[in-house]
Amino acid sequence: MDFTKKMILAILCCCSANVMLAQQKENKANCKYVKTDGGYLMVLREGDDVLASIEDLVKEKQIPSANFTGIGFAQEVTFGFYDFNEKKFHPKTFYKVEMGSLTGSIAWSEAKPSLHIHGVATDDKFAAYGGHILGLKVGTGSMEVYITLNTEKMERKVEYPLGANVLQLPPCVK
Repeated sequence: MDFTKKMILAILCCCSANVMLAQQKENKANCKYVKTDGGYLMVLREGDDVLASIEDLVKEKQIPSANFTGIGFAQEVTFGFYDFNEKKFHPKTFYKVEMGSLTGSIAWSEAKPSLHIHGVATDDKFAAYGGHILGLKVGTGSMEVYITLNTEKMERKVEYPLGANVLQLPPCVK
């Protein structure tokens, strides 16, 4: 193959690679979820705030209530242990971990989405940490969140003297 043909082939390869990268960036920016039979599948990318992304979807689609599960890489996760005497969370943040389990529920509180999330994260030494999640950002790779819809709108309200935000069930039908 002569030099001119090699240059044309190299330029075509570069153009092709640039188009593919642009498409990946466009998909990343535009599409974070798809509708499924039972709800939604979210695929979040590096730097995405998981809690904010779920809340945005809940508001956009006016999801009445749901539960969700997820897995993926985390740049950082902040767990909180609730102290019932002090009525506050004691947070601890871990960096560059893998979320081996993410589970939660979606309800509403005072016209805003209310998430209750727990999870387990492991580090590169396979040590596991877990509990109530206060913050979660996606790390290198992605995070998949499967949201299963419920038909009834659920609310959370702070219950006293507990001081915790508790999911409220509808009245029992006998």
